[in-house]
Amino acid sequence: MISYLKGIPIEVIKNTNNRIILVLEVNKIGYELQIPSKLARDISQDDLENIQVFTYLQIKEDQQILYGFSTTAERELFRQLISVSGIGAQLAIALIDTLGLEELVQAIVTGNIRTLSQTPGVGKKTAERIALELRTKLSQWRKLVGGTVASSSAMPSLDILEDIEMTLLALGYTNEEINKAVSTLSQDNLMLKNTSTEEWIKEAIAWLSQ
Repeated sequence: MISYLKGIPIEVIKNTNNRIILVLEVNKIGYELQIPSKLARDISQDDLENIQVFTYLQIKEDQQILYGFSTTAERELFRQLISVSGIGAQLAIALIDTLGLEELVQAIVTGNIRTLSQTPGVGKKTAERIALELRTKLSQWRKLVGGTVASSSAMPSLDILEDIEMTLLALGYTNEEINKAVSTLSQDNLMLKNTSTEEWIKEAIAWLSQ
């Protein structure tokens, strides 16, 4: 198994299937890797210094596909996603592209179906299956996000989360901003004991306004 490749990015292209391909030269050999769009944006082809890409090799009957990720956490999340029934590699990449690592993990562990369903190709039933099959693996998620999402209990209830999200989205905040606010507030034990949706929204707005 190839854990990672370190080399010079030669080219980033979008193929006929709309998939982003990185050509990475390692010891005078060019490797083709399918990568998320964020990694593609981060790569400067004018910079000839080596970059390190963490890889996952998928072997099918008719082909072998090498996927590349910017961190081991992102690669592990990809592995977890494709372990879910009905979730293929392309849908897993789409989830990572749409939500990013932290927001995707938080949506899974909190069962936030609305956020998961923002990904093209992910309907309500698929989102529910992802949350159902992966949210119990919290010990693994803790390692992936470095403690950002500690456990399902270290968050407000799902009803409060939905109300916070709906209110703040209506006020113009992004999902990323909302999730960061909720994660920060959830580190306060007094807030976690607070069951007032209004107080959560008030504190979230105050944090976002800093």
